[in-house]
Amino acid sequence: MDKEISSKLFAELVGSCFLVMIVVGSGIMAENLSSNQLDILLANTIATGAGLTVLIWIFISVSGAHFNPAVSLVMFLNKELRINEFLFFIFFQVIGGLLGVILANTMFGLEIIQIAEKERNGFNIYLSEFIATFGLIITILGVRRLSTIAIGPAVGLYISAGYWFTSSTSFANPVVTLARGFTDTFTGISPEFILPFIVFQLMGAAVAMILMNFFIND
Repeated sequence: MDKEISSKLFAELVGSCFLVMIVVGSGIMAENLSSNQLDILLANTIATGAGLTVLIWIFISVSGAHFNPAVSLVMFLNKELRINEFLFFIFFQVIGGLLGVILANTMFGLEIIQIAEKERNGFNIYLSEFIATFGLIITILGVRRLSTIAIGPAVGLYISAGYWFTSSTSFANPVVTLARGFTDTFTGISPEFILPFIVFQLMGAAVAMILMNFFIND
């Protein structure tokens, strides 16, 4: 494995790890500080949007800062990733995400691995994940035509908005969804609902890609 691909994979691992730590850790901190659901969601939103922006700025010049199999899938289908890169990206994103949830649980003195019990089910919730991921992909594909450096804040702002306009609070990421199954805290999701989330996320990503390719190639 050459140095370039190794750098990309390590960037995806570290970025995915920190993204999950930010999402899960900020939710735990907010729960520790307040019992008010509005306060908790607001704190979780601000931390996630800000942290995601910075992570993209750090790693976009290294790996493209995907941290998300749905994003990597779109790049693969658009022939911007080779099949081996695509598969390795997903593997390292998953490892990074699982490491992130373990570290978040550990930092706050919780069991290293928990099984979430929070129910997040229903067609309305799954539709929200389709819409959230659709919006994320059109944000990335649209904004990068304007400026690469603008992708970070654009994605951070979109995900922050998604926390509030979707009933699912905008997971929009299969790796983050999987990792959140291993923390029984504010951001957790019971494992039985993970697969439907991921299916609708990937569907949303694919439809967004088709639409944006139509716009761009028109």
